[in-house]
Amino acid sequence: MNLAIRDIRHSIPRFLLTAVGIGMLLMIVMGMSGIYRGLIEDALLLVDKIGADLWIVQHDTRGPFAEISRIPLKMEDRILAVPGIKSSRAFVSHTIQEERNDKPLRIVVQGLSWPQDKGEWIPMTNGRCLASAHFEMIADKSLGFRLGEKIYLGKNVYTVVGLTRNMVGQGGDGIAFFTVRDAIAIQFDNSGEAVRLERDARRSRAIQQDIGNSRPELLDRSSLPNIPALAGPMISAVIVQTEQGADIEKVAKTISGWKDVSVHTAENQRNLLLDGSVDKARRQIGLFRALLVVISAIIMSLILYTLTLDKIHDIAMLKLIGARNSVILGLIIQQAIILGGLGYILAFYFGRWIFPHFPRRVIITTNDLIGLAVIVLAISVLSSLLGIWKAMSVQPNEVLS
Repeated sequence: MNLAIRDIRHSIPRFLLTAVGIGMLLMIVMGMSGIYRGLIEDALLLVDKIGADLWIVQHDTRGPFAEISRIPLKMEDRILAVPGIKSSRAFVSHTIQEERNDKPLRIVVQGLSWPQDKGEWIPMTNGRCLASAHFEMIADKSLGFRLGEKIYLGKNVYTVVGLTRNMVGQGGDGIAFFTVRDAIAIQFDNSGEAVRLERDARRSRAIQQDIGNSRPELLDRSSLPNIPALAGPMISAVIVQTEQGADIEKVAKTISGWKDVSVHTAENQRNLLLDGSVDKARRQIGLFRALLVVISAIIMSLILYTLTLDKIHDIAMLKLIGARNSVILGLIIQQAIILGGLGYILAFYFGRWIFPHFPRRVIITTNDLIGLAVIVLAISVLSSLLGIWKAMSVQPNEVLS
């Protein structure tokens, strides 16, 4: 019978409890890898899903994902005049916080350039795409909205006509899709008192200027309710798709000649995201994951060393009866691999049960599982070196002690 298996059977409860502890530790390593990948996937979700060739943003800014960008809504039509442009759509995205069931609820408000974009590209789980220019929304299931539910946002009521899954923003907050006009209305919603104060301030500024004294009728007109009190709405960016076969660099160079906007390619937006807003979180999680791997190796080394100490008498007996060193080495290495393999299996099943309950997505891919299996094998072999060193230093006469 294999000596490693026989030794494990001799103390099964202790071995299983040790494997559970290692499995929990490896589950954390696996979870950190999944959180790392989930962070990247969430950050790049919109950039990849929208599929734009070019992003038109405010001059000398890095785009809506890196910093505040404001350009006029009419830029959407202006860009269509550039040769090689197939379509242009307004991009509006911002985060609001509401109260739901006495708890704060953060919502990423995403505007769709209706009717060109009705949300057909959104992976729907229930319901339909937007069919009206106003007062309809598609919500991610993480927000907790029900199909057909009425949601009060700003001064309007919106009906949930569709539900999607895993559509979240950079911070892990669920996305709700509206038409661009509705998204702007939510973003720039102002109370009646704020509008009144702005009209009074406009009248006060006109009085202080010559035009207010020379044309007093303008003072009366400034307070009329049909005249907007605030400036026209702005959008975050315009997303552009070029015609098939068009030279994207030439199109980008043409638009870059305008002094009020900057142009970024989709790849550039990805890099700005990874090197900008999520860079520190990504590096911190990566370093923490590497630290956990080192800690796992140290803990497994100490465990295997302790298991070896418990077998000092048995190892001395094996040497006394003439057992080869390879037999003793095989005993320790095989136990290390069995312990690591069992811990890996437990980590996998623990993770499948626990990770779906995390507040942010934990994405475990096949490559991650293969990579962790290789790491566990390497840790098992390396961590057995301390036990092997102790076993090799055992003298046969210690069986008498």
